[in-house]
Amino acid sequence: MSHKRIPKRKIAFAGGGAAAVVAAAILLPQANASQDGSDAAPAPAPKTLSASSAGDLASRIAVRLGPAFAGAYYDTDRQQVTVNVVGDDNDARAEAARAGAVVRSVKNSTARLKSAATTLRQQATIPGTAWAVDPRTNQIQVTADRTVTGDKWDRIESTVRSLGADTARIKKSAGEFKTVAAGGDAIFGGGARCSLGFNVIDADGAPGFLTAGHCGVAADGWSDAAGGAPVGTVRQATFPGDGDFAFVGYDDAATEAPSTVDTGDGQIVEITGAAEATVGQEVIRMGSTTGLSDGSVTGLDATVNYAEGTVTGLIQTDVCAEPGDSGGPLFTADGSAIGLTSGGSGDCTLGGETFFQPVTTALAAVGAQIGDGAAGNDGGGEAAGNDGGGGAGNDGGGGAAGHGEGIVGYGEGTAGYGDGTVENG
Repeated sequence: MSHKRIPKRKIAFAGGGAAAVVAAAILLPQANASQDGSDAAPAPAPKTLSASSAGDLASRIAVRLGPAFAGAYYDTDRQQVTVNVVGDDNDARAEAARAGAVVRSVKNSTARLKSAATTLRQQATIPGTAWAVDPRTNQIQVTADRTVTGDKWDRIESTVRSLGADTARIKKSAGEFKTVAAGGDAIFGGGARCSLGFNVIDADGAPGFLTAGHCGVAADGWSDAAGGAPVGTVRQATFPGDGDFAFVGYDDAATEAPSTVDTGDGQIVEITGAAEATVGQEVIRMGSTTGLSDGSVTGLDATVNYAEGTVTGLIQTDVCAEPGDSGGPLFTADGSAIGLTSGGSGDCTLGGETFFQPVTTALAAVGAQIGDGAAGNDGGGEAAGNDGGGGAGNDGGGGAAGHGEGIVGYGEGTAGYGDGTVENG
């Protein structure tokens, strides 16, 4: 979809959400709350929540439980959130149940899983590998793409084995982990094509948009038409390192940047705010190559080892993507912004894994907000969260040339990379 220049520019980004999203239901175990006495009050029934509200509830429970909290995930069929509690901490179980969650006991604490991820990063940071926490199995899920063979495979496999079968598991991907340049409304810069993710407003009220960081470090100026004059300039970009996101400010301060998703055929989805991802959550991605694609969140705090460097803090999904989809928006059917397309493996014929930059982290890092900054409501009395998350760091990582057809693997040209972070005045 293209946009014509008018006196007061109006630019909407492509996203998706007109189509219904139906993911496979995840059947979760009901909580078997233990009682310390026959006259004890029964545990309250779990709350019925939207996915975004489930993420907010899980975040609040995590604060209350502290070290006893070991992750959470969403049951799309029952519309309930399941919270993992370490061991048989009855006080923690009761606290989570009172808050409205389904509760189950698990072996691995959040600290233990983070320690396992640290070991992987120290011993097995190999291009073509990725890992993320899967609260449904209470393990670290490690994935190796088809390029990881021979000694590299032996190294990652032995590292996973050393962590223990109850802490980490490994699987092989048929594809190859690459960033996937372009998607959503196409934007062009430096001979490359990427995607506009979400329109935002910065701290001073000036309009701009978010896109992938590997796009932001490839070119300073971006246009909404191939060969056209730039409409925006990169203000901040991070890739690789602690994220894959960029903020591009519109050069015309009068540009209208509505928080809407134009899915084509006259269909518009209002984006009401940003929300944290929850494992099990149904999500939709829009890309200029593949259009709308849906799936679910399968892991959080993912680390991906691209050829260009390691990126941390991503969302792992089973949503497909192909060359031409980078920077594009990941969101929910009820209008919550979730992520920006980073990269992955596979395609939309055979499937695969795709990783996304959390929008909340990107917004906090660049000091911007979507719409009025509020996340969507679930209709069930629980407000959706809009916590910024921490500011993003600026990990270095050497420059690497693009190859094939893109910025980092795809596109219409090649582009080098700097030290991972750019700041333009």
